Amino acid sequence: MSAPLLSRRWQITGFGRQHLQSAEVPVPQPGPGQILVRVEAASLNYRDLMLTDNAYGWTPPLPFVPGSDLAGTVQAVGEGVTRWHGGERVVSSFMAGWIDGVMPPEAFALGGPGPGTLASHVLLDAQWAVAAPRTLDAAQASTLPCAALTAWFALAEQGVLRAGQTVLIHGTGGVALFGLQFARMHGAQAIVVSGAQDKRERALALGASHVLARDADWPAAVRELTGGRGADQVLETVGGANLGRSLEALAQGGRLSVIGVLAGGEIRGSAYDTIRSRATLQGLSVGHRRALEDMVRAIDVNALAPVIAAEYAFDQVPEAFAHLERGAFGKVVVRF
Repeated sequence: MSAPLLSRRWQITGFGRQHLQSAEVPVPQPGPGQILVRVEAASLNYRDLMLTDNAYGWTPPLPFVPGSDLAGTVQAVGEGVTRWHGGERVVSSFMAGWIDGVMPPEAFALGGPGPGTLASHVLLDAQWAVAAPRTLDAAQASTLPCAALTAWFALAEQGVLRAGQTVLIHGTGGVALFGLQFARMHGAQAIVVSGAQDKRERALALGASHVLARDADWPAAVRELTGGRGADQVLETVGGANLGRSLEALAQGGRLSVIGVLAGGEIRGSAYDTIRSRATLQGLSVGHRRALEDMVRAIDVNALAPVIAAEYAFDQVPEAFAHLERGAFGKVVVRF
């Protein structure tokens, strides 16, 4: 009797990245309605770091396989699957079970509580994947399910981004840089706020109209740069008191999308600024599958190339997490 085919994966058996270890398990077989994806690349998100360190507000069961984004090839399909036949290049949908419209209460995220993607083979429901962009390789495509879709959903899907608008973007991580690229794609100007001079220069080279220092009076600068009007949309990736300053920079009828909480989970800001600007304040939980499909088409048509900070081999996952923690200009990717 031949030995079973093995799948390689990274997992933790105790909380903290010091417990990250590679392991081998039998390759799973797809059941009814499922597909088996042979993973070619997986990108990391900050939530993966937080979940691994048990700092996300939800305690994953052990052993736990982190990772929520993947790009790969459908290797096998289960009974009743008609959406895929095998051999298709796909990317995962971050919110499993959210196809379109309002997110159903039973939807959940991959990489906790859904299956983790830092594995050479991953079982997915056939509805949890979409065709990968034709114009991107696996490493580039793996950056799309969480970071890119978050920016797209905030700006294009919910914010109805259009030419002539101004988008205020905080930071230079994955969501921020996709926001910059999508703003430029739609003919909007992007103003990026960053604490690092070298990252501000790189944001300018990527197409930002203006870059501002984190420790400057950037709300006043945004108003000056827009002739007193303010920003039509804000990608708020910092949270805490920074959110209140973003409200100061918002245009009449502007939209502020709360995406990150690096400076704290409290909503801190002036109700007067919110009323004055007639602001729409929205929280983001990535987006649905239909928006991911729309975004993939837009990426193909516009030949958009995701910004990748670094690529690591499968055996270098601890180094990839360390890079993510230090802060990256763009996305950190693991290739299989």
